[in-house]
Amino acid sequence: MSNYTSADVPESSRVVIDPVTRIEGHLRVEMEAGDGVIKNAWTSTTQYRGIEVIACKRDPRDVWAFVERICGVCTGTHAIAALAAVEDALQYPVPVQARLMRDLVSGALGIQDHVIHFYQLQAMDWVDVMSALKADPAETAAIAKSLSDWPLSSAAYFAGVQKKLKDSIAYGQYSIFTNGYWGHPAYKLPPEVNLLGVAHYLQALVWQRDMIKIHTILGGKNPHPNFLVGGMACAINMNNDQAINQFSLSYLKQLVQTCHDFIHKVYYPDIVAIAGFYKDYAHIGASNPNFFCTGAPSEINTGAPAGKGMIKPGVLLNGDYRNVLPFDQDKIREFVTSSWYRYTEGRDAGLAPYDGETNADYNGPRPPYKWLSDHPQYTWVKAPRYDGHAMAVGPNARMMIGYAQGVPAIVERVDAACDKLGLPRDNAFMNSTLGRVYGRALDALINVDMMVDQLQEMTDRIRNGETSTFNPEKWEPETWPSSCKGVGWVEAPRGSLSHWVRIENGQTANYQAVVPSTWNSSGRDAAGQMGPYEYSLAHTGKHPLVDPSRPVEPLRTIHSYDPCQSCAVHLFDEEGEAILTRQDP
Repeated sequence: MSNYTSADVPESSRVVIDPVTRIEGHLRVEMEAGDGVIKNAWTSTTQYRGIEVIACKRDPRDVWAFVERICGVCTGTHAIAALAAVEDALQYPVPVQARLMRDLVSGALGIQDHVIHFYQLQAMDWVDVMSALKADPAETAAIAKSLSDWPLSSAAYFAGVQKKLKDSIAYGQYSIFTNGYWGHPAYKLPPEVNLLGVAHYLQALVWQRDMIKIHTILGGKNPHPNFLVGGMACAINMNNDQAINQFSLSYLKQLVQTCHDFIHKVYYPDIVAIAGFYKDYAHIGASNPNFFCTGAPSEINTGAPAGKGMIKPGVLLNGDYRNVLPFDQDKIREFVTSSWYRYTEGRDAGLAPYDGETNADYNGPRPPYKWLSDHPQYTWVKAPRYDGHAMAVGPNARMMIGYAQGVPAIVERVDAACDKLGLPRDNAFMNSTLGRVYGRALDALINVDMMVDQLQEMTDRIRNGETSTFNPEKWEPETWPSSCKGVGWVEAPRGSLSHWVRIENGQTANYQAVVPSTWNSSGRDAAGQMGPYEYSLAHTGKHPLVDPSRPVEPLRTIHSYDPCQSCAVHLFDEEGEAILTRQDP
């Protein structure tokens, strides 16, 4: 692996964004930049997780509650993957109603996550809030009505939003919009579309507050809903106020419909409209040309992916986005060449997840550090590879594979997006910064339509007397084999998630989680291959970075993967001295 210093690239400056995000762990990006472009990049996760170590030597029935705490944003996803892994190991069947409940919890999470990611965590990369003050509310209303029949689209409504914004700024209270890069030349939306974006930003805050109630009904709370190996912790009983009853079902139907309307009438139309002003980003930020998914949005697989959903498991390799190859989980290996871990077989060894090791071995500088990438190891993230390939996962991977498989709902909408962007009808544009943003919206739209069907199926089964949500058959440890292993796969909001467990004599003997951000934010491997974040910024040597003091362009690309954002930005000059510290909105 090459280790660049400022002496290696004398015309470049060192630009550091740290942390890009404190949500889901601290993410740091180091770049060599000059002449308005990024010449090299390294991404470092600077927070140690170690949940796999905590999961060992515990009762497998309890593990889901520990690993669920890996993240509070994608809450529930890790728990569901853990349940699937343990149930695969024990060959423990789950009642259909429990499976449907898990599907609904997983779907609600995925949709809420996508909406919150765009409006609250990324929209300000594209929407200039201060420009919205110059908008004509009547024109904004006309634009909104041309996109959908969403009821909150009157000129009076947008005028009210604009007034709130003006009044807040007049008192010097920029609040969540403090220290944005407002006025940056990379912003291209007209004032009226910026006002639309600000209004929907505020609407999304209210919407998501109701959306998470699906978790509280089926899982008892949010974040971190309750689950149960062998089923779900909630019962179905039409005559019990504490169980899923007629009122619960009616309320769930109302919540799912509200969710459906917001996705179809606000989120998806907004993305398509905004994309039209940023067509250049369909050619910026491409990741490694390799993708895989294990099924449809929020799909859960106990054991190797079975292909039961509308999108089948598949792999795209070497930029051939039409030829879907079969997915084989046995081809996965994890490397620690550039990571702060050690393997018994050495840093260049690749281990299968079942045999994975989590031995922390930090050998970097003591924080606060100025530069990490001139050290061989620079991140707490391992580097998973599929048959030796660096792979990207996420909503765009699901949609690209679904398109190649000819899924009608995906092909129709992707082709329409290509027409709007003036691109050939193809899935290739989705390997880009803009493609990831669009893919997430399409993923939400497909997902919410599935949720409508899942809730209807659950209701129909209740009507037919099917109310079991727990199977006690293998609850007691004496029914388990002395040694077994299992894997659970979930198509999580950010991509393919897998949990791998070995159980020995009633206890968890080894546990590994290979999460979407592990695939996407991985560092260099033994062959020197960059992970997707790094590749997207540095591979072409043409990724724009016009003003290092306001790095909106690389933030757009990194945020398009959805690492989340709640961050301070620190920038350093060639000598490693801080030249600016900012708080991003």
